[in-house]
Amino acid sequence: MSGRCLLDTNIVIALFGGDSRVREHFAAAEELFTASIVIGELYFGARKSRRRAENVAQVADFVASSKVLSCDVQTARWYGEVKAGLRERGQPIPDNDIWIAAVVRQHDLTLITRDNHFGQVQDLKTQAW
Repeated sequence: MSGRCLLDTNIVIALFGGDSRVREHFAAAEELFTASIVIGELYFGARKSRRRAENVAQVADFVASSKVLSCDVQTARWYGEVKAGLRERGQPIPDNDIWIAAVVRQHDLTLITRDNHFGQVQDLKTQAW
């Protein structure tokens, strides 16, 4: 695999869980990013877990070693475009995932995810690990 990629929440969770396939791809990747929205989802999951302190620390460690892309005005423009397109086609997906798709489109990345509904977003490059 080559290129610049953004990791979706489910891929980071698989990485945390020791998924060997994800670890192999992770090690071979050219350039990896994640989005601030993904970090928010990870912190939410960590805070509602039974091992809160351990999981919050794991997310913090991941953030410290990651390139995190934040949302800005350009991201908001992409969000509006993506959401309008999905609505016109009657293919809604969760709002957080629309924000993730907007970050991917804004930075011309490939989204690494296991969520099939991202296929509904036009012109979004995805790959499953």
